[in-house]
Amino acid sequence: MLPGSHWLTLTGAAQAKGRLVVYCSATNEMCEVETKAFGEKYDVKTSFIRNGSGSTLAKVDAEKKNPQADVWYGGTLDPQSQAGEMGLLQPYKSENLEQIMEKFRDPAKVKGNLSSAVYVGILGFGVNTQRLKEKNLPVPKCWKDLTKPEYKGEIQIADPQSSGTAYTALATFVQLWGEDQAFDYLKQLNGNVSQ
Repeated sequence: MLPGSHWLTLTGAAQAKGRLVVYCSATNEMCEVETKAFGEKYDVKTSFIRNGSGSTLAKVDAEKKNPQADVWYGGTLDPQSQAGEMGLLQPYKSENLEQIMEKFRDPAKVKGNLSSAVYVGILGFGVNTQRLKEKNLPVPKCWKDLTKPEYKGEIQIADPQSSGTAYTALATFVQLWGEDQAFDYLKQLNGNVSQ
């Protein structure tokens, strides 16, 4: 399996097989646009399976003796880095590598072009202002606000075992606050989580 880095240049192998199967951990829209563009440009049948980074890592690991996909595109670095450490990825050096900022060209723990950045995201939380207005609740201003009692049952967060973004958020809290403070925060937050 090739890592999620500029797979649109992978024409030879895909054309030889007549198809390209992508495990995609980016947004559904991004997965659809990228795979469709590849198929149209190179006259290859394309398909993608959209899943979070954690779930995709588990799938790639389960299929290691009989891989079902050609490329893992998108998602967060930690699971792809782990896949590299587990020997589940093949090196790939894109011809477009020089267009990526140097610090993102080979960011995984195990070096050797096992992953590279295709996008950079910012972690944050979104709010439903209409719901807050209906419930007469103030808009939370920071992560700590989400632990306040008035938000009980109003918080939704993805499972970090399947969502790379949720996992990255947890890892970020640990890096910022230290393990003890981060887990204290998460215990408080959990009391307000509805999903």
